[in-house]
Amino acid sequence: MKNTSPNNPYYSHTDTTKLQVSNEEWKKILPLNLYLVAREADTERAFTGTMWKNDSKGTYYCAVCGNKLFRSTQKFTSMCGWPSFFEQENKNSIWFRNDFSHGMERVEALCSRCDSHLGHLFDDGPAPTGKRYCMNAVSLDFVPDTTTNNNEKETIVLGGGCFWCVEAVYQNLDGVEKVVSGYSGGNVANPSYEEVCTGTTGAAEVVEITYDKKKTNLDEIFKVFFTVHDPTTLNRQGADVGTQYRSVIFYKNDNEKSIAQSIIDELNHSGAFSSKIVTKLEPFTAFFPAENYHQNYYNNNANKPYCEMVIRPKLEKFEKVFKDRLKK
Repeated sequence: MKNTSPNNPYYSHTDTTKLQVSNEEWKKILPLNLYLVAREADTERAFTGTMWKNDSKGTYYCAVCGNKLFRSTQKFTSMCGWPSFFEQENKNSIWFRNDFSHGMERVEALCSRCDSHLGHLFDDGPAPTGKRYCMNAVSLDFVPDTTTNNNEKETIVLGGGCFWCVEAVYQNLDGVEKVVSGYSGGNVANPSYEEVCTGTTGAAEVVEITYDKKKTNLDEIFKVFFTVHDPTTLNRQGADVGTQYRSVIFYKNDNEKSIAQSIIDELNHSGAFSSKIVTKLEPFTAFFPAENYHQNYYNNNANKPYCEMVIRPKLEKFEKVFKDRLKK
């Protein structure tokens, strides 16, 4: 995801000296698409490339001068189609000014080292800041962490009723690195919450769990899954009724399917539930992140009635049964 020219003598990840470089000089150095955005405040098309939904671990730098701007932990997938962050890594790395161009009133974000245009700042981001740093992808360089061993990371997509409940539980399991609420299993690409709620898309409310195989495994993840929701009620979890609330495991390969089926068979045979398990095993095709306000829902809304009456009891059950496996 590098955009910089190898002939740029001003680019550095360590030098924070303020630059005083003319646009004429920048035009000689920078690729045209970067120059137009960074120096003439142009805007690239939304959904350009994959950076807007990139979830790899690493650091984002100014593509013009190399100034450190964001960490991947400060990024979230926004449906606006541009890379979005809720907080900057260094409070002094970006400065702001009012922008009244194109008949709008916005807050422009500029690199503090080279004064290049990065994007805009809005007040519609997620907690804890409520900010959305909406950046042009071409204005950013992404450098992945070299210490991450992707061979030790796996993902699994599960649906156990309302995704707020399932998300809250797995966020506390040791070895789980990330939980994203979303939709899977339907016939509509990137459906909205409202569309899924109609029950006509075929999609289920799910969570995508990223876990470290050195700390946990599918067997444990599935055991948590069957502990914190009722896998015997068809298309229903409590008062939440509809195919979007079905109990489902989306498997990516025969190994995942086999492990899931083995646990289901074991639970049915042991009589752990008074009724037969109706959890569906469906081949994974695609995962679509839900809207921003659904992410990290319990932690952001713990005092709301649904969180207190529905989610909290599931968490308490999980914490009691898996007390030795909670994140420290």
